[in-house]
Amino acid sequence: MQLKKKSSILFLLGRQIFRLMFSLFYRWRIEGLENVPYSGGAIIVSNHMSFFDPPLIGSALKRPLYFMAKKELFDVPILKWIVKRTHAFPVKRGNQDMMAMRNAFSLLRGGHLLLIFPGGVRLKDCIAGKAKAGAGMLACNIQLPLIPVKLKNTDVMLKFRRIEIKFGKPIYPPKNFVKDDYVNLSQKALNTIAKM
Repeated sequence: MQLKKKSSILFLLGRQIFRLMFSLFYRWRIEGLENVPYSGGAIIVSNHMSFFDPPLIGSALKRPLYFMAKKELFDVPILKWIVKRTHAFPVKRGNQDMMAMRNAFSLLRGGHLLLIFPGGVRLKDCIAGKAKAGAGMLACNIQLPLIPVKLKNTDVMLKFRRIEIKFGKPIYPPKNFVKDDYVNLSQKALNTIAKM
């Protein structure tokens, strides 16, 4: 699938609507935005509890954010039309998706921000489980930082509790690395998020 790297009107309008919604109804609190680079590529890594997590993080940032979405969303015509215009691209879960990885490398080399959930799936316990290798592999091979993000209360949005988003300090990959470092770096990011 051809990846669009220019923000659509739907993306820009949607981000303003989400910002208003999160501010009015959830009194969102954002900390640590100074840890996100003003330019250049970086990998945003976060805990994942709700389908609102990508638009929430994307709305908090001052720069456009790209993210992988499960391929099944692109099988439904109206959803495909929407997600393609909100900086999402498809990934096949459960196996190595070379097209998704090519899109990720292309975005990062082009100086964009890419969101990855190191745990791979939504979890009620926001830090449970082991990290996948993807975020660490990208960071090591392109030598870009991981920016950890801790989300709070996105799993109980129907209760309208205050949402908190905390951006942590960058985690840099080793310059000399082996394949084992991919999972180790992703796990380090997940552990950092747990302590934030």
